Amino acid sequence: MQIFRHFHQAANFPLAVAIGNFDGVHLGHQALLQRLIEVAAAQGLKSAVMTFEPHPREFFTPERAPTRLTSLREKLELFAEAGVDYVYVCHFNRRFAAMTVQDFMQNILRNAMDARAILVGDDFRFGAGRQGSKEDFVNAGFSLQSQPQVDLDGQRVSSTVVREALAQGRLDEAARLLGRPYSISGKVVHGDKLARELGYPTANIHMLHERPPLMGIYAVKLAGLGEGAASDLPGVASLGVRPTVKQNGRPTLEVHVFDFNGNLYGRHVRVKFLHKIRDEMKFDSLETLKYWIAKDAEQARAYFQLSPQN
Repeated sequence: MQIFRHFHQAANFPLAVAIGNFDGVHLGHQALLQRLIEVAAAQGLKSAVMTFEPHPREFFTPERAPTRLTSLREKLELFAEAGVDYVYVCHFNRRFAAMTVQDFMQNILRNAMDARAILVGDDFRFGAGRQGSKEDFVNAGFSLQSQPQVDLDGQRVSSTVVREALAQGRLDEAARLLGRPYSISGKVVHGDKLARELGYPTANIHMLHERPPLMGIYAVKLAGLGEGAASDLPGVASLGVRPTVKQNGRPTLEVHVFDFNGNLYGRHVRVKFLHKIRDEMKFDSLETLKYWIAKDAEQARAYFQLSPQN
């Protein structure tokens, strides 16, 4: 998969283009991506995704923007897994937001990208003031494919519904909406080694999420160390601000991998959240914190049906 960050970087091939934010790349997004692949193959085109960075709501109203489900890197990883040929990452700024409907279609889609087919969700709007609609694509001569909403158990699949499920600890529901367990990926970096001193060494994951959509203590699996899910390692994770040891701390993701003694520093891994154990709490001492870490690990082992730690 090839990634473009400027429109003067051309794919040099006529494209079928799916346009959207794709936060979470949930089942609805996946249906659109699958249709993109099919349309591109049927019309002799290459498949491309146009997505925006930052999210338009982060640009216009950062104080009210929803938490992100996926960082840009995570979205790109999921696009690659879906089989997309090209991704155009559009820098969403004031100039781009002010672009007229006609300029967007003529200068970006037609001239810069050589887009022949356009695929969007059923509620898609574009251009300055969101004045553009799907009918504008048709009137401009593009082949248009509009993806209807995807329902699951009578509920529309959306990024908002996924966020609500994660925030409330309903990880099974979030996994059904996503078609996979919710995960956060990042590089394993050095921490303050406190967990090691307490007897539970952790892999500290560098997150690009300033406001993760979930917080607490979880049974997790650590992926990215081998091929396929069989190589995933079970463990217990803490995602939070560590109130017992930090004041005004930023969200930190730490994973204690069960029965593992290898070196993970510098590895890019993915943490799959499978079961919530409890909310994050502030304790009055490190000894109390150590007691609760042991309880959390015991519950996570029970979830995975692993033998208690010796």
